[in-house]
Amino acid sequence: MSSTFDPVPSEAAVRAVSVEVVEAPQGDATVLGILVDKSGDVPAGVGLSRESLKRAGFSGNTGQTLTLPRQDGSTVIAVGVGEPEKVDAAAVRDAAGALARAASHDAAVAVAIGEETSGLDAALVGQAIVEGAVLGRYRYEELRSSSEVTALTAVTIVAASELHEALRTGADRGRSLARATSVARDLSNAPGSLLTAPAFGDLATRIASETGLGIEVLDKAALEELGCGGLLGVNRGSADEPRMIKVSYRPEGATAHLGLVGKGIMYDSGGISLKPSNSSHQQMKMDMTGAGAVLAAMSVMAELGVPVNVTGYLACTDNMPSSHAQKLGDVAVTRSGRTIEVLNTDAEGRLVMVDAIALAVEDEVDAVVDIATLTGACLMALGPLSAGVFANDDGILAQVKAAAETSDESVWHLPLDRRYRKLLDSEIADVKNIGGDSGGAITAALFLAEWAGETPWAHLDIAGPMRWESTEGYRPKGASGFGARLLVELAQGFTKP
Repeated sequence: MSSTFDPVPSEAAVRAVSVEVVEAPQGDATVLGILVDKSGDVPAGVGLSRESLKRAGFSGNTGQTLTLPRQDGSTVIAVGVGEPEKVDAAAVRDAAGALARAASHDAAVAVAIGEETSGLDAALVGQAIVEGAVLGRYRYEELRSSSEVTALTAVTIVAASELHEALRTGADRGRSLARATSVARDLSNAPGSLLTAPAFGDLATRIASETGLGIEVLDKAALEELGCGGLLGVNRGSADEPRMIKVSYRPEGATAHLGLVGKGIMYDSGGISLKPSNSSHQQMKMDMTGAGAVLAAMSVMAELGVPVNVTGYLACTDNMPSSHAQKLGDVAVTRSGRTIEVLNTDAEGRLVMVDAIALAVEDEVDAVVDIATLTGACLMALGPLSAGVFANDDGILAQVKAAAETSDESVWHLPLDRRYRKLLDSEIADVKNIGGDSGGAITAALFLAEWAGETPWAHLDIAGPMRWESTEGYRPKGASGFGARLLVELAQGFTKP
């Protein structure tokens, strides 16, 4: 373990991964993955018939692997991509992730593609292979004194020469997107004692300077001057100051402007409404996953040539109990002037986010998309594989759903049912921060919508997919980095709703 803690060790590690496209295996890659579907002809390089593969227990299901050592010391790994008619970029990404894990002791891997991907755009195939390989090999090792994990240093794609240009373009894009997700995973994995709100501000400043972003970090005094009482109220119990981090990307000639808001609760104890000491509490260092996804996405905007203006607003603090902590019944005065009666200090994410949404609206962005590990209710409704998405505008909703489809980060549209708005009525303030006993994901979204007003807005509740509970495809168990690639894809194709 390094004596100096690096919150994002993957940033440099993924940059260093070399990507090549060749006609035949070469170089240091002693492991060759060959994609095999469930019913088509078995590629000649596997060296086994369909019957032999079946006797070995290999059917070609997506992500299934069979390791075949060769006499010359090299290794062929058959990797399943599922039914031939259903092979898509997501299947290729999962297959590459499974390959990277099956070859976990090898620093360099090669992937051969043939007829099984002939119906797909070659650039998407190249992107999916590199994303899958890099993300499938991901491990968080920064705080270990030693490691048995072999870092991935090279990915080679073996394909016919006429596909090389498109594959290279896609592969380079895939490396950038994989880096964004890896950085988001690093941030979620980092302990709250090391990645505090001030430390997050310092990191954002460093990343901004390295990637051509504008940066403004608002400390406690600045937040008091702005009247950001939602964020300041949650911070009252903390020994560390809060930060509102504003990161901006401004390409030449851009006319559209997208605002991204990320919840950055660096550790969530629940405050006075203390969480139980169970497995969910142990994961609350990940309550800043939304802010991590926004910063990670912003870090690759320039190199991917995103054509629109993007501003990220990261609302950061921890939520701790102390003699100074916010109490039940307190009233917070937010940046917009609207007041909130706080009846549960564990419904804190929405309190910090409304100040960020208000700032985005003041900046006259064309749309706001927020992302947050917001409610256990959304996890209970959708499980750990999909995020809930709410919106006040069909245009921005369609763009978020399209980006989710492209990035293979599943979202499910939930209703912004305004019949439940009355559950947020307060006896003494403009609104209270919790609704009734049911429909918690909806009432939380309705709460946020109050601050978006007429600005097109979408809300991603990622409480479910903030971490994977088991390893599958390119998704190793642990922090998922969910949303980083989705936000990049959204910005890449964003148009004014």
